[in-house]
Amino acid sequence: MKRVGFFRSIHLKFVLIYVLLILIAMQIIGVYFIRTLENQLVGNFKESLTDRVNLLAYSIEQEMNKERDETTPPLEEDITLILQDFVSEDMEVRVIDNNKRVIGTSDPYNEDIIGKRRTELQIRRTLIGGFSEKTMIDPKNGHRVYVSSTPIRSENDIKGAIYLIASMENVFSDIKKINNILATGTGIALVITAILGVLLAQTITRPISAMRKHALEMAKGNFSRKVKVYGYDEIGQLALTFNNLTRKLQEAQATTEGERRKLSSVLTHMTDGVIATDRKGRVILINEPGLKLLNVSRETAISQSIVTLLGLDSEYTFEKLIEERDPLTLDFSTSANPYILKANFSVIQKETGFINGLIAVLYDITEQERIDQERREFVANVSHELRTPLTTMRSYIEALTDGAWQEKELAPQFLEVTQNETERMIRLVNDLLQLSKLDSKDYRLNKDWLDFISFFHKIIDRFEMTKEQNVLFKRHLPNKSIYIEMDQDKITQVLDNIISNALKYSPEGGTVTFSLREYKTKVKIQISDAGVGIPKENLSQIFERFYRVDKARTRQLGGTGLGLAIAKEVVEAHDGEIWANSEEGVGTTITFTLPIEPELEDEWS
Repeated sequence: MKRVGFFRSIHLKFVLIYVLLILIAMQIIGVYFIRTLENQLVGNFKESLTDRVNLLAYSIEQEMNKERDETTPPLEEDITLILQDFVSEDMEVRVIDNNKRVIGTSDPYNEDIIGKRRTELQIRRTLIGGFSEKTMIDPKNGHRVYVSSTPIRSENDIKGAIYLIASMENVFSDIKKINNILATGTGIALVITAILGVLLAQTITRPISAMRKHALEMAKGNFSRKVKVYGYDEIGQLALTFNNLTRKLQEAQATTEGERRKLSSVLTHMTDGVIATDRKGRVILINEPGLKLLNVSRETAISQSIVTLLGLDSEYTFEKLIEERDPLTLDFSTSANPYILKANFSVIQKETGFINGLIAVLYDITEQERIDQERREFVANVSHELRTPLTTMRSYIEALTDGAWQEKELAPQFLEVTQNETERMIRLVNDLLQLSKLDSKDYRLNKDWLDFISFFHKIIDRFEMTKEQNVLFKRHLPNKSIYIEMDQDKITQVLDNIISNALKYSPEGGTVTFSLREYKTKVKIQISDAGVGIPKENLSQIFERFYRVDKARTRQLGGTGLGLAIAKEVVEAHDGEIWANSEEGVGTTITFTLPIEPELEDEWS
């Protein structure tokens, strides 16, 4: 592991943080202090001038009210004597009478303005009766200047105004000096803070560096070292926790190693093949049975994509394989030797939901497939052999039923039972033949484009006219045409089987509901009854061949146990899906889907 550079070290970060904290604190204090000080000094400056001007206004008011004759000096001279106390380089005082004429000034170099009229707005406002002041910048030297205009009152009359112009540079010069002192103190504080920050950082980083070295040793598998505890503060507690963690990791590693050996032993002695992948689908583990089933070497299998290893490149990606819930059949058969594997997949998923890999379990089902094939062939052969004699028997019994019997009491009952059983056997044979055809690989559907809504209505109409039970039919079908490419005969058989079951198990006065919903790429057809329902544990098996939930009642109603199996085969041959929902005592709903092509449907419409 690389050594941490100075500019990335915690030393520099501690120093920077401390320096920035002090700098920010000093800036905040400085701004507040300087602003407060400035307000205070400026306020004192204005208050002092105001007091002096008010005293001056009283003296000038006395001179203005004095009686004057030939022996009395002019008013301007008396005012000039009074203003001599205000002679200053930083300040000028002018006295203006109520005619806006200057009658005195404290600046001896500016006596030429005496006797002249002033037009300043501030003076006009003061003569009306109000005190005014403002701070401005002198355009000659750029200094800040305080200007005020104070009225000279005599009883209720305004005799004139005192116009004051005073420089404020001395006040702001003092503020600047104080600001420089504060900046110097801030710099000294920053230097001291930086030194203390370095020392403090060392006390913190020393145990952290020790823990870092210890972590590197742990990464190498060395759990014998311990971190030195320098104190019992937070850092010391961290060191103690780190040492405790080291001990627990050592124990966990020993436990994990034991479990790994157990798992390795289990995988080695399993008869099924097991493959494990990482989150990208690369093989990270495969046991010996898996290598034998796939006939590959361990070197070839490890790090190879599981999709490639199982020969699924053309149909699946790893992401699609993760979503696969049903077992896959892997056909490695040749013309001479059949060889079929079944693969079950399980996702390795963390508690957070993150997918960490995939587990595949492989089974050799070649023998099972061979037995199933032989069973299917046997059913087909038996069906072909039984169909002709059973058909002949049915014709013969129908002739007898028309009147050719001798025993008037027993014969009709016997013939009726025989006829019913014959019909059931013929239906069984027909169903077996239908399943046999659907199972054959060369079977082809005779598809054509049909308006499914019109077709569905006709099927329902036929059952509604021929039903013998008191059952109400409800239709929830779109009032438009939906064209589907399908084998009309086969879909008719699917609907016949489902509707027949719904009628068989509907009670008197019950309801059979037909509905259809259109989606973007498929239509969903539902047929619901209000019968006894199917137990939850039997629901997943009703599409299996020869399966009956209530065998006694099914035989009584004439069922063969193949209707829904045929429906499933036909629907899946049309690239659709079929399933059932049921609740005991409420009823059963059979749902199946058929694919549609929206673009072609638009052309039909």
